[in-house]
Amino acid sequence: MKVLVPLPDRDFDITEVAVPWRLLTDAGHEVTFATRSGMVAAGDPRLIDGVIFGQLGADPEPISFYRQLLDAPAFRSPASWVDLDVAGFDGLLLPGGHAPGMRQYLGDAALQHQVVRFWTLERPVAAICHGVLVLARSIDPVTGRSVLAGRRTTCLTRWQERLAYSLTWWKLGRYYRTYDAYVQDEVQAAVGPEGSFERGPIGSRRGTATDDGPAFVVEDGRYLSARWPGDAYLLARRFGALLSDEDGRARSDRQAPQDPPAADRRDTPQQRPGAPG
Repeated sequence: MKVLVPLPDRDFDITEVAVPWRLLTDAGHEVTFATRSGMVAAGDPRLIDGVIFGQLGADPEPISFYRQLLDAPAFRSPASWVDLDVAGFDGLLLPGGHAPGMRQYLGDAALQHQVVRFWTLERPVAAICHGVLVLARSIDPVTGRSVLAGRRTTCLTRWQERLAYSLTWWKLGRYYRTYDAYVQDEVQAAVGPEGSFERGPIGSRRGTATDDGPAFVVEDGRYLSARWPGDAYLLARRFGALLSDEDGRARSDRQAPQDPPAADRRDTPQQRPGAPG
């Protein structure tokens, strides 16, 4: 299955990109990256060395996946999201990040237009952390509302954003506050009263390749959402399973016996008019 992953030119969260890329690729899915202009993207460098005093950065395994990603042909030759035909993809993954470079991706009208086009195809979509904002800001021209209206979702929670900011503001200023509004507040407004925002458990421990205990993912039909890098492994596994299920259904539909054209049908005794039953 072909998965589209749009990225900003810089500052994406390396765990939220590299972990899904590694797990989806290992499962046999084809990942295509896209940036606005088609230039090669770069992750947030602070997450490699640690955000502050070597802490709050990515874990060692996601860092190793990111280094593998940097040499991957698909990553080195991204498409432009402006020119893509999204109908050629089976799944859409919207990763997050919070550093200033993310604003290019989070606020781009052309990307939002492409997201709406893909959403109407009713194919699997996954978003994590700030990536949920792309969906929240993608307005369906028919309804005039976000594509998330009425859906169940999560995203980076208010308490997570506040905690990260409170630990680092004295050194890094607004590094952890991408916008004045909290991500959760904007997403909840997009979901509306008919939808449901799910915060998930409170805790700072991250899920890993072998432990999904701390992780949290909301599944609403073909739409999956997660809160932060600590949910990346679980999100990637569930998204991969959803893609495989879609592939299996598509194969079954293609292999199902079809009624022959009317001109090719042959009457049987039971079908001929007046034949005894």
